[in-house]
Amino acid sequence: MHMTSKTLKDVRPMGRAMTDLHISEGRFVAGPVAGAEVIDCGGGLLIPGLVEAHTHLDKTLLGLPWYRNEVGPRLVDKIENERAVKTSLGLDPALQSARQVVQTVAYGTTHIRSHVDVDTEHGLAGIEGVLATREAFAGICDIEIVAFPQSAMMARPGTVELMDEALALGADVVGGLDPCGIDRDPKGQLDAVFALAEKHGKPIDIHLHERDALGAFSMEEIVSRTRAHGMGGMVTISHAFCLGMTDRAAVAILQVALAEAGIHVATTAPASAPVPAVRELRAAGIVTGAGSDGIRDTWGPYGNGDMLERAMFVGLRNNLRRDDEVELALDICTFGGARMMGLEGYGLGIGDRADCVLLEGETLAEAVALRAPRRLVLKGGTVVAENGRATVSTP
Repeated sequence: MHMTSKTLKDVRPMGRAMTDLHISEGRFVAGPVAGAEVIDCGGGLLIPGLVEAHTHLDKTLLGLPWYRNEVGPRLVDKIENERAVKTSLGLDPALQSARQVVQTVAYGTTHIRSHVDVDTEHGLAGIEGVLATREAFAGICDIEIVAFPQSAMMARPGTVELMDEALALGADVVGGLDPCGIDRDPKGQLDAVFALAEKHGKPIDIHLHERDALGAFSMEEIVSRTRAHGMGGMVTISHAFCLGMTDRAAVAILQVALAEAGIHVATTAPASAPVPAVRELRAAGIVTGAGSDGIRDTWGPYGNGDMLERAMFVGLRNNLRRDDEVELALDICTFGGARMMGLEGYGLGIGDRADCVLLEGETLAEAVALRAPRRLVLKGGTVVAENGRATVSTP
């Protein structure tokens, strides 16, 4: 994509004093560039691109007729139903992921980590579809793919081999899921996940819905393997519902262990489950990102991919009311996700990639409260959305 020089005139980076920012060859530079296009930002707030650090691009039902959800209450019911519905609806992972990406970009997201299903029924179709979307939208949004064993690993022989293939094909991260609750074989699953990470030299991101003592047990097992494999800074635990349990003394011990092992946490701040307390995570020095999880899928009808709205959900779920607390919620949806994903050159500093969003509002907290349509979204210095609409059309 052709990189043009730009000057963002009268902009307030992170809500600070008004200034001009300069972009050349996709990055922020120190001074004006001759012949640069001048964009008058009218005193708008500028933040780095929003980071969608936990979603499922391959499974959204965006753009399809309304799906009537009559699924049973258990996690396994939702998983089994979804496998069947993918076949009955003929879900095309490339098309569906593209639809979600376009919508998400319009809201100012410049980086996405997507968990993509790998199972013995659908094989690598999801991975291949999202790889195609990643290629099609290169320069518009960066997509990181987690090979995700949604239907279990050890309980469904052949899945570990498919995960291996997915990583060889181009998936960036090794996924895992409830080693006790779904696989009922924590040693088997976690050994397999860490072995794949070691073989491919890739990070790990494990869904952990397990609650209370069961989740704490799995978390301790993840911590011990992270240490044994020297993978500090390369492991994320998504959801981590056990950190929301009522035994706060036990949680405090777990959080110290996570911090010492260099394990990150991704939260979706759901209203219906115990969740990690983000202020405690911040105090413990645990890198925390956030995501939308599934958007308009067979699990539930909610979600739109707006990470500014997700900052509001993080704020509501964690009772963040003061301006500095609302800023923490936004930080989790920007810098936190970027650190979790190990993004290079993320920010608004000289030399950083010019991935940024122009927001309405006097302060960062007001921007979260307003959640007005995004005036401008840049990816590598190129305009990818204006006034709440992506420059690429929805497929």
